[in-house]
Amino acid sequence: MEKLSVAQARQEASIGKQACLQGWVRTRRDSKAGFSFIEINDGSSQGNIQIIADANLENYESEIKNLTAGCSISAIGELKASGGKGQSTELHASQVTVHGWADPDTYPLQKKRHSFEKLREWAHLRPRTNTFGAVARVRNCICNSIHQFFQEDGFLYVHTPVITASDCEGAGEMFQVTTMDLEHVAKNTIERLDYQFDFFDRPSFLTVSGQLEAETYACALGKVYTFGPTFRAENSNTSRHLAEFWMIEPEMAFCELSENMDLAEAFLKRVFGDAMEKCAEDMEFFNLRIDTTLLETLNGIMSSDFVRLPYTEAVEILEQCGESFEYPVQWGVDLQSEHERFLTETHFKSPVILYDYPKIIKPFYMYCNDDEKTVRGMDVLVPKIGEIIGGSQREHRLDVLEQRMTEQDLVIDDYWWYTDLRKYGTVPHAGFGLGLERLVQFVTGMANIRDVIPFPRTPGNADF
Repeated sequence: MEKLSVAQARQEASIGKQACLQGWVRTRRDSKAGFSFIEINDGSSQGNIQIIADANLENYESEIKNLTAGCSISAIGELKASGGKGQSTELHASQVTVHGWADPDTYPLQKKRHSFEKLREWAHLRPRTNTFGAVARVRNCICNSIHQFFQEDGFLYVHTPVITASDCEGAGEMFQVTTMDLEHVAKNTIERLDYQFDFFDRPSFLTVSGQLEAETYACALGKVYTFGPTFRAENSNTSRHLAEFWMIEPEMAFCELSENMDLAEAFLKRVFGDAMEKCAEDMEFFNLRIDTTLLETLNGIMSSDFVRLPYTEAVEILEQCGESFEYPVQWGVDLQSEHERFLTETHFKSPVILYDYPKIIKPFYMYCNDDEKTVRGMDVLVPKIGEIIGGSQREHRLDVLEQRMTEQDLVIDDYWWYTDLRKYGTVPHAGFGLGLERLVQFVTGMANIRDVIPFPRTPGNADF
């Protein structure tokens, strides 16, 4: 007798096997002929498997006929070809063991359909639903694909710190980390905190990006990538923002912007392809239930050559297109999602990589072009959402870097280790970053980013 997952048991190759299946009951219905049909799911696949339990089983009357949605069971028996519609196999049980009951009067995941917003209140139970089980499997596939993509290309996986004293993006929206007694601080009026009493002797924060630290390893080991949690204390309740999310950030030494673009395009195509191949059943579900253009969009991206367009030319296109945008377009402003979507969905009908942005809207670490107005930054834009990847060639010239830091009111001495990279064997280098949740959201077609992370952290929400 072999223990199989539901995904394995649903394959025709499993017919004839004596198997043990375990999972959670989705439905049970009884036949007048003296047996019950029990459908279970164990999270290994979108589809359920049917178990046929005969009335002559010892616990048929006492337990099996009382099974309801949410109960957990093990079933032992023979897998046979099924005559039922939409299923290849079914298990004819010789034994059914009930592990845990679920009160049908209080168990929230009954036949009634709940909104995604309502299901966020039951984040501990929502993985049992079809949609969130599918999201979890696709997210897992994407994470595996990310690691495989970089590992196969000779990148080293590095772990950058979660606690930092530097603000990579300069936005100031960071969660502070402290061991000081905040209740005591609140009760005592003081003009200035004395950080000598704090754990790190200085203001410290949860990281917004591992990029700066990753650059140090790239400038020693060639090609590296980070993949870990990052945090933004942005008080936003939109469908695109989270306070805690995961970031993928590759960094490459001896690399310029054009190579960075090549890597970003290859990366997205690999991830999309793996999701459609390895999670085909789940992707069909999303295409049917969430976004009926999902597979068409992903296939279109995979077959496209990404357009590469300078920011200045993009602004000219937008100014002359005749469209009425909510946000006016002019050179020197950051493009909004509506502008990015017009470029990808209407004008070019393909993904677009914008580059050479005005330096006034970009961080200090981006390489300054000779025109002294633009930097070698890039954003990868895709249909439906706009920007999905942001990156740049990094500024490797010490004098220019320090000038940019001064312009943005950064204390250069606070970044002494970062400027050291420009003093000792500096090289052209580049990299990019993308949020895992934004990527999963795009691949699945899910409308709200809170529905593609197991436990979303948003303003006012850190319950569990």
